[in-house]
Amino acid sequence: MALHCPDWGTQRSSHGSGEMLTFRSFGNKLIEVWQGSMDIVYLRGLRIDTIIGIYDWERRTRQTVILDLEMGADISRAAQSESIEDALNYKAVAKRLIAFVGESRFQLVETLAERCAALVMEEFDVPWLRLTLNKQGAVRGAMDVGVIIERGQPPSS
Repeated sequence: MALHCPDWGTQRSSHGSGEMLTFRSFGNKLIEVWQGSMDIVYLRGLRIDTIIGIYDWERRTRQTVILDLEMGADISRAAQSESIEDALNYKAVAKRLIAFVGESRFQLVETLAERCAALVMEEFDVPWLRLTLNKQGAVRGAMDVGVIIERGQPPSS
């Protein structure tokens, strides 16, 4: 779907592959965007202390998990308006995850990752995300251990 902003002109045309190509003009510049393409907003190295683990000692001691997120978004409206209301607010995402993870008490990193992904997708209207949940120090001799999950419709290439 084409973006309709007051200062932007929009024009569509079919491409030989049958995909729709959108041309957006601003001033004297013409930008072509494949319909369905998506930008990625990312958040890396978000450290949150939580109760996580299956062993008795893990149920009594807070451990640090590290989240990396890549979230699909269309940033063109925010780029044009320079308004945070038009953007995927990564600070709001981070604050929400800090509150949620900090209060959680899951046993498995898989469960925590799934719940974090669902929260971000539902509360922030994110159509696609890739989430890495790192539980450093969980395995002796390994620097990092955790899961990487991808949910939703991936960005077009």
